[in-house]
Amino acid sequence: MTIIDAHSHLWLRQDTEVDGKRIKTLHNGRSLFMGEEVQMLPPFMTDGKNTAEVFLSNMDYAQVAAAVVVQEIIDGEQNDYLAEVQQRFPSRFFTMGMPDMKLLSQGHEGEQRFLEETRLLIKRGFRGIALPGHRLTEPVLKLVPMARLLEEHGIILDMCLDDNARQIAEMAEVIQECPRLKVAIGHFGMATTPTWKNQILLARESENVSIEAGGITWLYHHEFYPYPSAIRSIREAADMVGMDRLMWGSDYPRTITAITYRMSHDFVLKSTALTQQEKQLFLGENARSFYGFRELAELPYIRNMSE
Repeated sequence: MTIIDAHSHLWLRQDTEVDGKRIKTLHNGRSLFMGEEVQMLPPFMTDGKNTAEVFLSNMDYAQVAAAVVVQEIIDGEQNDYLAEVQQRFPSRFFTMGMPDMKLLSQGHEGEQRFLEETRLLIKRGFRGIALPGHRLTEPVLKLVPMARLLEEHGIILDMCLDDNARQIAEMAEVIQECPRLKVAIGHFGMATTPTWKNQILLARESENVSIEAGGITWLYHHEFYPYPSAIRSIREAADMVGMDRLMWGSDYPRTITAITYRMSHDFVLKSTALTQQEKQLFLGENARSFYGFRELAELPYIRNMSE
């Protein structure tokens, strides 16, 4: 079965500030995160570097053929590194650029600079733009000029929304304004929150909108493997918009502080609530079509020494 990860992260080092609070790489996989020391990476990643090479090793072991790499402002802007990763591993990664969202709160001049940053990222070869929209303080409708630019150039938008209703209606307007724009709604609509179904239903606004399940194991971490409620949410979302609009995502590497990378999709593979065809669509075929992956690695199963 072809498996593609539609939501992951890479960085060389975290060193940024969000809402006046520091986020900074420490040691043994830990980071200072908004006033708290947290285990950001597995403890064996002692240098704090979340590199493509380590991820590829995890992908090969878990038989994941390719991954989409999005960005989050809590990791700091990673455009230079992700441009390098895309150039070095074009068949394994689809990396997304991220313009500075703070510019949108700086009036007309800032909005124009935001648009220009997006234009430059397209010129650098990024085929997607990722925005952690839940951290956007300005109205989502301010993204319409950028959305038109992406639509014009055939660039994909990955958009995570807040865990309430405040952005959903405006996101629907953006989608309606740019019906040819491919949009991936992230974090499975924040499936453990009251308004998650409204996010899922954004896939009905256009045939070019899909839902990616980045971090679904994090959303249901209280349950732990094999995440029966996550399976029920996948089943429910498929009943609402069709399994062909849903894509698996891991939210690597943060989620593998609690589970292995293989476990982040294994609970789907072993579920009896989904058919084999539904698993194929959700775990890889939908992402292959949506992101345009072509020649994918064939990864045989390697037996564990402990087996």
